Amino acid sequence: MADLFKLEAPFSPAGDQPAAIEALCAGIKSGRKNSVLLGVTGSGKTYTMACVMARLGMPALVISPNKVLAAQLYSEFRQFFPENAVEYFISYYDYYQPEAYIPQTDTYIEKDAAINEHIDKLRLKTTTSLLTRRDVIVVASVSCIYNIGSPESFAEMCVPLKKGAPLARSELTAALAQIRYERNEAEFTEGKFRARGGAVDIFPPYSQSALRVEFSGGVVSAIRGLNPLTGDTLAEISEAWVYPAKHFVSPKSEQQRALAAIRAELALRLDELKAGGKLLEAQRLEQRTRYDLEMLEQAGYCSGVENYSRHLDDRPSGSRPMTLIDYFIKGKAAEGPGFLVFIDESHVAVPQIRGMYEGDRSRKRTLIDFGFRLPSALDNRPLKFAEFESLLPPTVYVSATPGPYEMMRTCGVEAKTAASVYACAGKEGIAEQIIRPTGLIDPPISIQPTQGQIAHLSGKIQERASKGERTLVLALTKKTAEDLSAFLVTKGVRARYIHSDLETLERIDILNSLRKGEFDALVGINLLREGLDVPEVSLVAILEADNEGLLRSETTLIQIAGRAARHACGEVILYADRVTGSMERALKEMERRRARQLAYNKEHGITPKTIIKAARELEEFRLEARLAGLGVLHTVEKETLTPETLPKLAASIEAQMKQAADNLDFELAAALRDRLLELRDMAVKNGIRLAARKKTAKRKT
Repeated sequence: MADLFKLEAPFSPAGDQPAAIEALCAGIKSGRKNSVLLGVTGSGKTYTMACVMARLGMPALVISPNKVLAAQLYSEFRQFFPENAVEYFISYYDYYQPEAYIPQTDTYIEKDAAINEHIDKLRLKTTTSLLTRRDVIVVASVSCIYNIGSPESFAEMCVPLKKGAPLARSELTAALAQIRYERNEAEFTEGKFRARGGAVDIFPPYSQSALRVEFSGGVVSAIRGLNPLTGDTLAEISEAWVYPAKHFVSPKSEQQRALAAIRAELALRLDELKAGGKLLEAQRLEQRTRYDLEMLEQAGYCSGVENYSRHLDDRPSGSRPMTLIDYFIKGKAAEGPGFLVFIDESHVAVPQIRGMYEGDRSRKRTLIDFGFRLPSALDNRPLKFAEFESLLPPTVYVSATPGPYEMMRTCGVEAKTAASVYACAGKEGIAEQIIRPTGLIDPPISIQPTQGQIAHLSGKIQERASKGERTLVLALTKKTAEDLSAFLVTKGVRARYIHSDLETLERIDILNSLRKGEFDALVGINLLREGLDVPEVSLVAILEADNEGLLRSETTLIQIAGRAARHACGEVILYADRVTGSMERALKEMERRRARQLAYNKEHGITPKTIIKAARELEEFRLEARLAGLGVLHTVEKETLTPETLPKLAASIEAQMKQAADNLDFELAAALRDRLLELRDMAVKNGIRLAARKKTAKRKT
């Protein structure tokens, strides 16, 4: 099965990578359930993971602690495996305010969310790929442990199509409506279908092409792959399978059973509330639930349908939800030697996963107590941590600073501090990746007093800027970051700040501007720690380094220092008036790594070289994110969104706009025009040249 994945890379394993790959593969083959890849920043951990996947030939789930890091990993894995199914599964909410109730002020907060339709389609593409093929790599955020409905129901609701099979057009359209496809004769986009004469066109949300199913005499006479924009036939197909347009679907027979179960639970709960004298809560619950029941019965769907998922999936009370991991277990991955899980930046991701269940339960318990939800809503939840552990196949924890949990799971050692964690290095199951393929060493660290620190810092930033190098400055609070960046500007330093209050796209733009040299110093808090690659940074300055706590723990200090490890002249300055325990432990571990790296370079005659990387990775993600908001990503499939492909997208949108105008659908044409204008504005800002527009006579409407 080792040939399942085709790895393409312009380089081969180097430094500590060959030994790490061999150790991880040998451990997994021998039945080891847990391993740690302890890799320093810039040591090529992503490439090592790719090599392990390719060598073992096992599908993989890569869990990342946040969306930005997930996007970076997704981009890298797509480059490594261009011929395989590399999928992206993150939360589809651009904005999410969960349903909640505050008893103290009698305030009900209705669920409010802005769903990114493109990400929703990528999620559907992920689950469909898992059910239909084995060569799948899924990059996911920690939201993958949330309930997404049963894979059995999702697969069962698939509509099979076969040339020559008996099927009426009306039967197909009814089946498509059942799996939540929307009929729309005017706008043919993902998740919609249209019926024209003796044919039905279907545009699956997980596909870049559409299907045309033709009927004659009560049978399927032809199935064709269709270009959704031009209507041109792409291929003749003998059979096809149409999977649901949404998660949380169930067969008609199961819906009737589920509706009966919801009614039975409602009756029982109303009796409980009335017996307790909670008449207002009972009235509220009955009104809300009966409305949802009517919607489910008539449309097969209602707002908040996930709260009834236990009944829809026919699960017992208290049972765990169905998550993305179940699609690995029930899908094609189960036909081979199984699948792998990699938890990237595990020291952050594992605590996030551990804490999700209790926060979700507390909020829902209040809604249930005050009559806003049935008790079964508690079963629409993320996995408990023990449930998550029980589902894990062979797992590799990936981090420059793995936590005590990872070491306990891997080698049974109770490591309570970072020092005791690093003492485990070399034990069975721990693959160390300290030597970088580039020969770069961990940066030297100096401690400077806080007296006169800003003047000292300004001088250091300007010294680096004169060499075309960048600086990262780490403050403790958002207000400090904003004020310090403003103060540095008054001193003639080109500086900006970054923190979580800024929009995701704005943060990406700021990082791109830093890389391009549009300013010299970036002041932040903790957004600059794990995973972000800015090789132009040669200086990292940490203010209030002696403020013992989460933001200045030994793990955090090591992670922050790693941002300067991609530059041959990297340096870290700690501004502090004392040496805390965290500082001492961090300095000791970084010196250990540095000594080993220097010895290796001396032995092999290696001269460290700064990593040279075009400012494309974040730029590509910025383009993808903006275009996702425009809803035009379906126009390309395997092509990466680059300055070369952006003009094609603009031309495609312009063609759609003209077609809508010809069809007298001026509302759609206006919307497409706005998208095209934004696309052209993006091209101008990024120096991308688009094809000249043909001049046409103005038409009055």
